[in-house]
Amino acid sequence: MSHAPQPDPADGLIDDPYAVYARLRDTAPVHRVAGPDGSPAWLVTRYDDVRAALADPRLSLDKSRALPGSYRGFALPPALDANLLNMDPPDHTRIRRLVGKAFTSRRVESLRAPIRRTADELLDAVEPLGRADLVAAYAAPLPITVICDLLGVPAGHRPDFRVWTDALVAPDPARPQAAKEAVVAMLGFFTQLLAEKRKEPAEDLLSDLIAVRDEGEGGRAGEDRLSEDELMSLAFLILLGGYENTVQLIGNAVLALLRHPDQLAALRADASQLPAAVEEFMRYDGPVLLAIRRFPLEDVTIGGVTVPAGETVLLSPSAADRDPRRYPDADRLDITRDASGHLALGHGIHHCVGAPLARLETATALAALLERFPRLALAVPPGDLRWRPSMRARGLLALPVTF
Repeated sequence: MSHAPQPDPADGLIDDPYAVYARLRDTAPVHRVAGPDGSPAWLVTRYDDVRAALADPRLSLDKSRALPGSYRGFALPPALDANLLNMDPPDHTRIRRLVGKAFTSRRVESLRAPIRRTADELLDAVEPLGRADLVAAYAAPLPITVICDLLGVPAGHRPDFRVWTDALVAPDPARPQAAKEAVVAMLGFFTQLLAEKRKEPAEDLLSDLIAVRDEGEGGRAGEDRLSEDELMSLAFLILLGGYENTVQLIGNAVLALLRHPDQLAALRADASQLPAAVEEFMRYDGPVLLAIRRFPLEDVTIGGVTVPAGETVLLSPSAADRDPRRYPDADRLDITRDASGHLALGHGIHHCVGAPLARLETATALAALLERFPRLALAVPPGDLRWRPSMRARGLLALPVTF
């Protein structure tokens, strides 16, 4: 007697990730899956397991620790690969300390007025039209403007970055060479930009990092000095991370509000709830479906499952943040909820270094939008919206609205 094969509880991960995550948390919280490139990996979905694993020093980010055939993530040239997403201490500690100085609370707070000014200018441009795609017209250009200003990237190159990052994070199956072309283009651009900054330093982050590379911090060479590859990789990571996550955060937050009119009304009635609401938006529908892959340095037991050394571990902050064991009624949006402890921006030594900037940009973008457009509404049925075809990033391709 033959038996029909049982469906894999991970089926449908791209089309409906939260339903799949719910199944996996209940039936297979540490589950063998095919990674984004088809290579095998272990997917971890429960909050306690994900949080502990994010901070576990036995789980390495160094790709040299991966077994042959394991999912390793982006294939980048050395000049872009020497970044924090591929490093363990002590190199991670050294570079994190240097880049952390770019995102101090004082420096981030100094960006509040420029961010609001940029948001208002973008809304000025679409207001006469009565409708817009909020991803293309607002959620994408706002963070790209902010991060390029921070780095010192000339305005004329900013549209290119959207194309390049999209090709890397959500590759088009119809254009398999697009990601490689984007990497080549970014490498060429940063090589030229760094050369220009060396000739004519300015008041921007890239010029500061070049000074660290060429002179060592405070004029000292040695342990605080960046290699040339580290400098290039750091610029690449700040641009990619500082832009990509915030685009998704803004778009997903606006959609969440439009799909929950009671929460939108509550936020309009009391704007002081906005900082807490941003934490709930991150928890409810954050930008990171899968954290950067990790490789056990030894056999590691996660959620009762032993993962052999060198195999790939994929930790899902999005699955963890919908775990009802941590957040009661976790599938409900509630801007009054205590969403602290969410994992949308990581945990442990790899917590997002730009988290304060992402929070400020998202809160500022929402405040400007809600103040400007009291009749903001979706222009299409929710079922017509399309998500980026990515297992890693959670974001809309477009968000058509009327106002």
